[in-house]
Amino acid sequence: MNKKEKLWTAPFVTNMGLNFAIYFGFYLLTIVIGSMSMTKMNASASLAGLLSGIFIFGGFFGRLWMGRNINRLGIKKAMVIGLAVYFIFSLAYYVVNDASILVIIRILHGIGFGMAATATGTFAGEIVPVSRRGEGIGYFALSITLSSALGPFLSMILYAKYGFSLILHLTVVLSVLCVIAAALIKIPASIVLPVEKEKQPLTFSSLFEIKAMPISIIGLLVGAAYSSILSFMNSYTVAIDLVSAGSIFFVVYAVAILVSRPLTGRLFDTKGDNFVMYPTFIFFALGLVLVGLSQSSWMLLLAAVFIGLGYGSFPPFAQAIAIREGGQDRVGVSTSTFFGFLDMGVGLGPILMGVIMPLVGYRMMFYLCAILVVLITIGYYFSHGKKH
Repeated sequence: MNKKEKLWTAPFVTNMGLNFAIYFGFYLLTIVIGSMSMTKMNASASLAGLLSGIFIFGGFFGRLWMGRNINRLGIKKAMVIGLAVYFIFSLAYYVVNDASILVIIRILHGIGFGMAATATGTFAGEIVPVSRRGEGIGYFALSITLSSALGPFLSMILYAKYGFSLILHLTVVLSVLCVIAAALIKIPASIVLPVEKEKQPLTFSSLFEIKAMPISIIGLLVGAAYSSILSFMNSYTVAIDLVSAGSIFFVVYAVAILVSRPLTGRLFDTKGDNFVMYPTFIFFALGLVLVGLSQSSWMLLLAAVFIGLGYGSFPPFAQAIAIREGGQDRVGVSTSTFFGFLDMGVGLGPILMGVIMPLVGYRMMFYLCAILVVLITIGYYFSHGKKH
């Protein structure tokens, strides 16, 4: 019997911690930045919404830049640079008193976020054994899951009790600790990316991995469908009088991911892509339907379980597909391509949902998103599934 290749190494765990801190800081600030701007800077509701969403667009460009340059920089230098940019622009919040200028800071901070997250994601794709890639990236992605559950929860509590300053202090401290940890992390020589000594010409293929585009476009559409949950869960639960259940929706969602990930990761590696991806789409669609049908707490929380098993399982395994399709020497570009498209879906989705929801109502919006996921499943079959 062959011995399993080691997964839980010190660099892997440290990288998970860095990724958790990057996303945790993102959620801490983003959840309350709109409220803070309206109360302290007299920003309009539309400007407050822009401050929340524009960060993702900055992240998209940061991902493109890092995906193109990470081979030339090397993993460690790329991580330090990305985290340093993320840290520097977190300091800028201290001196900004105008919401319009804050928009620029949010874009620049988002660029740092995209650079840092692409560096840690690329390192994760490189350091996990190829035979355990689905399992390894699945565990790594739990750092995002935990931050998405704890970040918004703590952000709202801290903002209500202590205000924005404490949240900013915490974000800055986390950021500087990340820079120090990245500078000290040990990169195994066997997984260092091949270093490009000179900058390559700026072309489409230098920014995007063509072979990863099919699963990345799927990711954009999946992200758009999920944005209906992110953007409207709070107001929807108020409208249907399920605020208590709504307040723990994302906690239940996170628990479902945590419990299922050890199994789904192993199944992805041993049974193949489709064995995991098709149930992922089915669970996500069922979860969206249950959200739309919800008239009681138990049904809403059951929907959270299905969405955790569905959407919550999608990003790590889709990333593993993108990396495999792009090849070992294009891990950075494949990672930035996939997450860039996924982030754009989550970022642009609320704009589309904001148009649809007033026309059809909350419940029908969730049903339409479920139909979208069914169409995505068909698209996945023709673009990837039937070949595997």
